[in-house]
This record gives sequence, structure tokens and C-alpha cells, in this order.
Amino acid sequence: MEKQLVLRKMGIEALHQESKKWISHLFFMADEIVFFDNLLDSYVFEPDTPILFEDLQKFQGRLMQSKERCSKIIGEIVEHENKLGGLIEILNSTLDQAYQTKHQQYRKEVEDCLDDFRRLKSNLYVYAAAILKKRHKK
Repeated sequence: MEKQLVLRKMGIEALHQESKKWISHLFFMADEIVFFDNLLDSYVFEPDTPILFEDLQKFQGRLMQSKERCSKIIGEIVEHENKLGGLIEILNSTLDQAYQTKHQQYRKEVEDCLDDFRRLKSNLYVYAAAILKKRHKK
């Protein structure tokens, strides 16, 4: 019985470490969003064609969506992490299973959020390069 409790506690500790890693990645993502938002608001990215202006507006909208999604997920993961402390104390197998199920759902949500943001960054780099090249030619 004691060995089983130790094994469950170790499993919960692994989930705890993963949750901390997610929080770190999400906070870094939040910092990147601020950077890109400031960059797009800078004078360098004042597009001189309607198409580029429309693209700029789309990127700013997508950044806002990413920011809201990131903030929401951070709040959920922090709450999830706080519940972990209670689980370690109780070590109830029913709660343990429920926590692991929820943890899997958060894993998918965090991975989707980070993947979406990577795609957005890639598109932003292409957009920025096009504007900078255009400005360089002038």
C-alpha cells in the first residue's frame, strides 16, 4: 500500500513538473506577443499599400486572440497547479485519475496554443521581411 502511494505521488510530481514547464512557455509566449505587438505598432510597419494594411490589421487581430488565449490558459494551468498540492496530500485515486484526465486536456490545449502561435510568428516574419525589403528599395 505504501509503495503504491509513493508511485502515485511520483506520477503527480511528473505532472507538476510538466505544468511548471507549460507555465514557463506560456509566459515567454506572452512576452513575445508584447514584442510583436509593439513591432507592428512601430513606424517601420506603416504599410503603404491597402493589401499590406489589411494584412497588418489581420496580424494585430490574431495577436490579440493569441494574447487572450494565452492569458486564459495560464489562469487555467495555475489553478490546475494549485489543485496539485491538495492531491499530493490526499493521494485519492479517484481525484488522481480526474487530475490526470484534466492534465491530458490541458496538454492538448497548451500544445495547440503554442503551435498556433508558432505559425503566426512564421507568418509575421514573412510579412515583416516583405515590408523591410520594400523600405530598403526606396
